Amino acid sequence: MRFPVRLTKVRHVLLSMGATVALVFGLLAGGTGTSQAASSLPCDIYAAAGTPCVAAHSTTRALYASFNGPLYQLKRADGATKDVGVLSTGGYANAATQDSFCAGSTCIINVIYDQSSRNNDLPIEPAGTAGPANSGVPADALPVTAGGHQVYGASFSGRMGYRHTAASGVAVNGQPEGMYMVTSGTHVNNLCCFDYGNAEVKIADTGNGHMDALNFGTECWFSPCSGAGPWVQADLENGLFQSDDGYSKNSSNTGRTEPFVTALLKNNGQDHFAIRDGNAQSGGLTTEYSGGEPNRSGYSPMQQEGSIVLGTGGDNSNGSIGSFFEGVMTSGVPSDSADNQVQSNIVSVGYGAASPVAGGTLNPGSTISLRATTSGYTDRYIRHQYNAAVTSVVSSSSSSLDKNDSSWIVRRGLADSSCVSFESRNYPGDFLRHYDYKLQRQPMDGTSVFRQDATFCPQTGKSGSGTSFASYNYPDRFIRHYNNTVYIASNGGSNDFDSATSWAADVTWQVSTPWTP
Repeated sequence: MRFPVRLTKVRHVLLSMGATVALVFGLLAGGTGTSQAASSLPCDIYAAAGTPCVAAHSTTRALYASFNGPLYQLKRADGATKDVGVLSTGGYANAATQDSFCAGSTCIINVIYDQSSRNNDLPIEPAGTAGPANSGVPADALPVTAGGHQVYGASFSGRMGYRHTAASGVAVNGQPEGMYMVTSGTHVNNLCCFDYGNAEVKIADTGNGHMDALNFGTECWFSPCSGAGPWVQADLENGLFQSDDGYSKNSSNTGRTEPFVTALLKNNGQDHFAIRDGNAQSGGLTTEYSGGEPNRSGYSPMQQEGSIVLGTGGDNSNGSIGSFFEGVMTSGVPSDSADNQVQSNIVSVGYGAASPVAGGTLNPGSTISLRATTSGYTDRYIRHQYNAAVTSVVSSSSSSLDKNDSSWIVRRGLADSSCVSFESRNYPGDFLRHYDYKLQRQPMDGTSVFRQDATFCPQTGKSGSGTSFASYNYPDRFIRHYNNTVYIASNGGSNDFDSATSWAADVTWQVSTPWTP
């Protein structure tokens, strides 16, 4: 068909650094969960442990129990801006604000606000020596749930990034620090560099040890790496380090592929750094490395500059993709005990891709499976496999993977809210879209062409029952299975998959209860 073509008003709410320890129509005011009323959130935990946050960023929730300000700023296609705050003090993002403001238009995340008293907000990153100016992430690309509420993560799809080049309180010249972020193991690549943390003031590579940032992706800078990744690594400039020698010394660290991943890095700035990670939905943390600084010049002591970067490398190498839900930076190296408490809090949030809306319908937020209705193929469902959409036999005895891959969350049409889009159940932020007539699972990049390609308009099934789905931008073409591959097909044409034979049945689907809720 076509090849898809691949900034600030700043408000602050001053908080005490020692704060009391004490999607579609579906992203509506708070969903069905209760407002968060935790007495101790991540930055409260770190403050109590003597390593207070100097930066706290999230598009999904408050990171201080006392926080009641804006989480991020939207910028609409007409240039208007709007802040998105929390539902209640210490609570979750008010996604209804975004839905209302962006209805009938498109929005990007223009600023991610710092919740600490340091005002280390993250505006969109300008050009650097290794990459052109960035764009903001599409605001609606990553709908997820947290605490039972519908919220939005930040989905980066290349040439997207944020930067604060004059940060306050962030470690410099060998000072100790720690940081974590919640990201995703399902939306990654091997390009440089999906980072969060300490970077250069000038958007350029100024030498070894001038960065101290978390990196998450499948780029193996120093061979050998174990497994296929993605790995939590330390971007210390001029290398993504898994150990003092760079390469992996931990054969059990084969990467984190869970849809929600906790990534941690801490560095005393002199002679020791550590990498820890975990499943952000369950369990504890694993220490993947704890030892000396890289055994090359410039890293011991470190020479951090105190800028904050999100989504790119220090010099704005911006080919990476990734997901961001929350993250903080601390003054001083947090204890393992504090990290473990933070991980427990993250798990308690219940990050997930499922929607609280009852499944099996085309109501936005419902999780469904799409079953073929053609005679002889009624045991087959649309599923993604190696990113391609195919039809496969799925039954109660099928594997969990098969059931997950054949379950989709109905979202408001990305190009037209009267139609629908289908988000992958187990790859948050990835949607079913057509490309060169074939349906594929791809991360939403916010472009107009992607929005149109991922929007389908339901109507009565062409066979007289069930449902058929017309392509939004090619309305004479419908989602069809042909030789177990899924296309958008017309009724007759030069392509084999446009064959008129059995066309009406092949483009008719039964909207079913999902194999995975």
